[in-house]
Amino acid sequence: MAVTEMTPRPESRTRGSSFTQSKPKVLRPFDTTEVKILLLENVNLTAVEAFKKQGYQVETYAKALVGDELIEKIKDVHIIGIRSKTKLTKAVLDEAKNLMAIGCFCIGTNQVDLKAAAEKGISVFNSPFSNSRSVAELVIGELIALARQLGDRNTEMHQGIWNKVSKGCYEIRGKVLGIVGYGHIGSQLSVLAEAMGMTVYFYDILQIMPIGQAKPVESLEELLSISDFVTLHVPETEDTKGLIGEREIMHYMKKGSFLINNARGSVVQIPALVNALKSGHLAGAAVDVYPKEPASNGPHFTDFPDLLKLKNLIMTPHIGGSTEEAQRMIGMEVSTALTKYINEGCSLGAVNFPEIDLRAISQEEKNTVRVLHIHRNIPGVLRTINEIFAEHNVEKQYSDSKGEIAYVMADISNVSQEHLETLYNAIVATPANIRTRVLY
Repeated sequence: MAVTEMTPRPESRTRGSSFTQSKPKVLRPFDTTEVKILLLENVNLTAVEAFKKQGYQVETYAKALVGDELIEKIKDVHIIGIRSKTKLTKAVLDEAKNLMAIGCFCIGTNQVDLKAAAEKGISVFNSPFSNSRSVAELVIGELIALARQLGDRNTEMHQGIWNKVSKGCYEIRGKVLGIVGYGHIGSQLSVLAEAMGMTVYFYDILQIMPIGQAKPVESLEELLSISDFVTLHVPETEDTKGLIGEREIMHYMKKGSFLINNARGSVVQIPALVNALKSGHLAGAAVDVYPKEPASNGPHFTDFPDLLKLKNLIMTPHIGGSTEEAQRMIGMEVSTALTKYINEGCSLGAVNFPEIDLRAISQEEKNTVRVLHIHRNIPGVLRTINEIFAEHNVEKQYSDSKGEIAYVMADISNVSQEHLETLYNAIVATPANIRTRVLY
């Protein structure tokens, strides 16, 4: 928790008096050098520096870890930071005895067993919006590259082949772009596409206010049938797995249209895409995500040989958010959330956890502790906890639940050092307890 001092601007002072606000108290019942953080998959340096500034121990790896190596490394760490390749299954989390939180330095969290993590009192944070612009710009580049067959011309030139053609090459101006999923990426993309002269339609299961001149449609099938380009920006859920298959491509998408998938590898059925490109029903496609992806860089992409020789198919190795700007923003956002959770118990932004926070305790509030109680969401817990608090004054308290997990944050005053251990042990002994921390 950063120590800050707030003072007013000079003009806000009144004559004969001064106004200052006391510094917040640093809530750390631990030596910060004892906090161990493991960062995998080249998590951006901004996060590394932020954690080191707090005094935490930080260990970094450029690649994902798997199997016994991952289990050995995760055993005694308090925080682990990953991107999309490291798989944190229940079996792995069972070995993580000290783990308090997981930072997914990316958009998705499907690489983590969120339910298993919550049941162990492990909160999971991600960065759902920081790379939105980077993905949107990649799509714009892919639209132009597909319309002009730039991938094929580039490959031919590298082979020494001069093939200057205009047949089958188009401007994107005046074309219809259909966006499936109108969230942060889809809405930013619609603005960029309109600026380039495209007409934008979108389909989303939620009612979302259009930006600019974009127009919603009532069904996926309607969107596919009117679009020259279809681009996907949906999360991986049971409803989106296999969303685009033979029926959607061959029966609804226009002959000569283009498909772009920068969402999740499971959203498009690869055999259907291959057949549509081979038959010429699709004029081209761009794929940045795959049902199965290698855990590290190198000559490992061997699971989809049918894709490799197709014409006007742009294939990229899941680089939608791989820009310096996006990774810096992600590093800052996730490291800040994790630091606040370690130091203050703030769970705002957690994806598998109740989101709660309280203002910082002032340094003037002597003998005040912050109790952070993660427990199973069953009746009677708050009554039991408040009975334990009864001998002290509850300055502030906030509780919330999410599914089977509940979280209480309470600032308790008049807690002497000799009573601190008694208070902690009493809470830990309650039947619903999953994990309890006391900050002071």
